[in-house]
Order: sequence, then structure tokens, then C-alpha cells
Amino acid sequence: MSETVLQLKNVSIYQGDSMVLSDVNFEMNKGDFVYLIGKTGSGKSSFMKTLYGDLQLTEGEGHVVDYNLRTMKENDIPFLRRKLGIVFQDFKLLPDRTINNNLEFVLKATGWKDKTKIKERIEAVLGKVAMKTKGFKFPHELSGGEQQRIAIARALLNDPELILADEPTGNLDPQTSIEVMEVLRDINNNGNTILMATHDYALLLKYPSKTLKCDENKVFEVVQRKS
Repeated sequence: MSETVLQLKNVSIYQGDSMVLSDVNFEMNKGDFVYLIGKTGSGKSSFMKTLYGDLQLTEGEGHVVDYNLRTMKENDIPFLRRKLGIVFQDFKLLPDRTINNNLEFVLKATGWKDKTKIKERIEAVLGKVAMKTKGFKFPHELSGGEQQRIAIARALLNDPELILADEPTGNLDPQTSIEVMEVLRDINNNGNTILMATHDYALLLKYPSKTLKCDENKVFEVVQRKS
């Protein structure tokens, strides 16, 4: 029996008063890796924002890691986000803190108190993204690819049930994109569930997986032809 991590039924997504996506039906199970593709402005970011509570769901049924997106209260959102790992295109690292302090900040903000456990958790996630030796550096001392690895490590801190990666390779050159993708695939192979929005079709060809496409206010599964 596969475990459902995300389920949307007859969902419409709005940005203000304008409908971005309609009649969305989608399900993700534990361990899945799914791409979300579509042109700029096709609704990928709105789709993602709805899943982590940045846009309110007002039409249809939506469940993400045991939270009902329709009935969720404002003060539930931080708890939902603790069960999610979110990776953004622009890293969002705090520039005035070292990598270790960036990660420590997140753990403390989410209720971790034991210094030894905090240190062990930081080491563990940096190990997962092959960045164990970089903890003492500041973000500006790292390359874009390294910063994105740190952002992925940060997303893993609270052992999320679902990772939402919104254009994680959008600011990276092709070679670095592949390196970051390899990290995401490794994490997925270790059991993490990942939904990744991207417009990098080269990655889809190199690492084929289930693909959803946003187009003309709809979301549908793209069947990839076997070469």
C-alpha cells in the first residue's frame, strides 16, 4: 500500500481574482519524483505556493502531508512547512551567517534545543549533499551550485515528508545543474519524495521521471516517449 503524500481533487488555483489553473487532479506517493514543467507564467509557481500555504486554496480539495489546504488556519502554516522541504531558485541563504549558522538558525526556529543534536543534524545533512567541509564558510564564498546544495541540505533538516523544489537549477549553468540534479536524485533514491518545477528540458531527457505540465490553465501528465 503506497502512502499518499499529496492529493489534489478538482482544484482551482487563483492569484488574486484571476484563475491561474483549473480542475487540477493530482496525487503523489511517498518516494515519487515528479517534474512540474510549463512556460513562464503558466502557473508552476502558483501551484507550488498553494502547496506550502503561500496561496490559499479556495476551490476543490487539497491534502499535503496530513494537512487539509482548504481548512488549514493561518497558524497551521509554519507546522505544514516543517513537514516540507522547500528549495528556491535563489537559495535564500542568510548572507551574514556561516553555512553552519544558517542551518542552526532553521533548527532553532523549528524548536531544536539540544546543541549536540543540532550539530549532529547539520553534519548529517551537509554529508548528504557532499558539503561537509564547507560549514564554516559564508554564502558569498561559495559558488552558485554549492549554495544550492546548502539550500537542499537546509530543506532536509527536519526530515521532510515532501520536498518542493521550485526551479532549483534556474540560476545555474548546465554542468552545475547536472550536479545539483544528481544530489536531488540521490536524495530521492534514499526515500525522499520530490516535486520539482523546472523549465530545463535537458534535465528531463537526462533523468526521465513522471512529468506534469501546466498549460492553458490546466495541469496534465506528459507521457514521455521511449527513445
